[in-house]
Amino acid sequence: MAVTLTDTAAHHVNTQLEKRGHGIGLRIATKKSGCTGYAYVVDYADALDDSDQVFESHGVKVVVDGASLERIDGMEVDFVKSSLLNEGFEFRNPNVKDECGCGESFSV
Repeated sequence: MAVTLTDTAAHHVNTQLEKRGHGIGLRIATKKSGCTGYAYVVDYADALDDSDQVFESHGVKVVVDGASLERIDGMEVDFVKSSLLNEGFEFRNPNVKDECGCGESFSV
């Protein structure tokens, strides 16, 4: 079981953690949302909960709660810049069976 970051995503997370001045890594979770079932929730992890699983990717800790792990196990997270104003995380989740038209939610 694992959730990984590309080198580009890991560099972005490290840069942002340094700017924040605190945090232990990147927290990735899922929540019920949208027309197909689930949406990704991304935040910086400042502490660990009992149900958290921690993975290390390119020197960055990736924190996933136990309930979300079954939906995102094997996922790779990238950070992409499509223009000067557009940038963000891109999720390559092998568990996704369907996505909504706008790309905001998915089902497994």
